[in-house]
Amino acid sequence: MTATRTLTGIALVAGALALTPLAANADTTGSPATVTAQTAAAQNWGTYYAPSRRAKAYGTLWAAPKDDPSKPTSLVKVRGKIVDRTRSGSSCGWAVFRVSYGKNGEVPNTLRTFTTCKYNKAKKFGFDFKNVYQVELKVCSEPKATKPSLNCLYSGTWKSLYVYFE
Repeated sequence: MTATRTLTGIALVAGALALTPLAANADTTGSPATVTAQTAAAQNWGTYYAPSRRAKAYGTLWAAPKDDPSKPTSLVKVRGKIVDRTRSGSSCGWAVFRVSYGKNGEVPNTLRTFTTCKYNKAKKFGFDFKNVYQVELKVCSEPKATKPSLNCLYSGTWKSLYVYFE
């Protein structure tokens, strides 16, 4: 019985030692998680509607992979479409993005707005931004204007599409 246990122990140690060089080689080639992060595809951020469903926006967001979760991502790419769903010619659909980014140790934010006034016709949009901490979206349906109203910007809630620490 003792000889069997001894031989089993030796076989287990020999097997572990035989596999050790393979594990070391596997670590030098890169883990699957690293490869996946480097080739990550754009993520669908879903469909968001204005109140009363008078406008909708949908699309994708891609954020550059990063090693330190406490730092902003080096690049974010947003692509999508905005659709006006009101039949009146005086109303438009708005997709308003609020982007918080790092600049000289501060975190200011800026707006990117996209609009269409054609009923049920999707209008494509896209933008890239560097050193991003957060990307938020709000969809509104309002009368034609050169910029979104204060009501659009400050009432309701922003939908978070990307946050740097996630």
